Amino acid sequence: MTVSVENSISKPDVYETKNIQLTSRMLHIGSAVSQLNPFEYVDTGESIYQPNQEALARAFKAKGGSFLNDYIYRIEHHQEIISLLRNAFGEDWKTLKTDDGELIFPKKLQSRKWTGKKITSLRPMIRNGFGELYIPGSSIKGAIRTAIAYHLLRDPDRYHVPSEVRVSEIEKKLRQSFTTGELKRKAKFYDDEAFMNQLFCNFSLKDSWNNNSTGPNTDFMRAVHVSDSQPLLERKVEKRGKKIILNRRVVAEVMVSSHFPDYKAKYRSPIYTELVHNLRTQFSIMLDRELLSRFSHKQNMQIPFRSVEDLIEICENFAQEQWDFEHDYWVEIKNNNADGRDLDFSEIKDFYKPEECPYTLRVGWASGMAGTTVNTLLDDDLRAEIRDVCGNKAPGFEAPKSRRTVIDAKGEIKYVPGWVKFKVL
Repeated sequence: MTVSVENSISKPDVYETKNIQLTSRMLHIGSAVSQLNPFEYVDTGESIYQPNQEALARAFKAKGGSFLNDYIYRIEHHQEIISLLRNAFGEDWKTLKTDDGELIFPKKLQSRKWTGKKITSLRPMIRNGFGELYIPGSSIKGAIRTAIAYHLLRDPDRYHVPSEVRVSEIEKKLRQSFTTGELKRKAKFYDDEAFMNQLFCNFSLKDSWNNNSTGPNTDFMRAVHVSDSQPLLERKVEKRGKKIILNRRVVAEVMVSSHFPDYKAKYRSPIYTELVHNLRTQFSIMLDRELLSRFSHKQNMQIPFRSVEDLIEICENFAQEQWDFEHDYWVEIKNNNADGRDLDFSEIKDFYKPEECPYTLRVGWASGMAGTTVNTLLDDDLRAEIRDVCGNKAPGFEAPKSRRTVIDAKGEIKYVPGWVKFKVL
């Protein structure tokens, strides 16, 4: 029996999925390994190479002599290996291959070096199982989650946010935690206990029989799935008559700077970091509308989104708040020559000149307290106290006081990492 089109029952629109293009001037997402030791990369002065270490050990063994023992010695003593590579294989070490014909120093693990300085430790960017750079969906979703928390706390009456997790109460809890030492002990997870769990998890969930269940699976963000990005593969495109490289892998000097009481810039030891320049990739956000509709807050708080478009708008609003905060910081900073180094932040000041934030969100490393917490909703003095308790004390400075900026291949302080733009495709 054939059912006519007129009489067929249409399938409800349960899921909303949007494919999104993500772009960024500069980005770093940390990996499980916070930094590489000198034997885990090779610095040629122009490029940084990372080997397949097991394959390299086999190559040293096949070469014979004491090369394998010398390699093990350098690993044990955290020493560089470029001189050993040259002694064993000459300048052909870059083209070494396994028995299967795979490069021991694959191109996907190679980055251009943007600094003439010697790198003593390197912060790598996260890679997938194939060794390709990518952005985990969990990193994007975590930033979205923070944006939603900020949105709820900024407009508590509109969403009926319970009184015990409004900003005034959060500030009280934080001040009490200074006395008890709880904030220092649980710094990374304190916000979950103080308010995040109540904002996201204090729900009941209707099941198929219309019964309400409670428990650890009642976080309404279960209804939002964010995919990992496509691999960040380098490719050339033409833009305004010029050829540019997208997803360029670079190792650059990252400056950690702050200022003196008179706002003259100062800095401390740099960080050498693997980043992606001119990033362009895609990912997807899927919203399970049916699942979202089954969440009911125990104190009648409203979930602030019903569509992917709503989520993006919430992110943009949060980005604007961060943008204003950063603009106000940088407008006060005075260029300076400190310890013989020219601290010229003109490019950064120009970056923050537009009043309207051109980005959707700030993701990953260097987002700081402003991008990863609801910090900017709190009283200025309280922010400073939080920083002093959780990090290095710096009385008299606003929080957060330090910023990370990226130095380009010409030695100029040029990029602010982490800002990303979404475009629905």
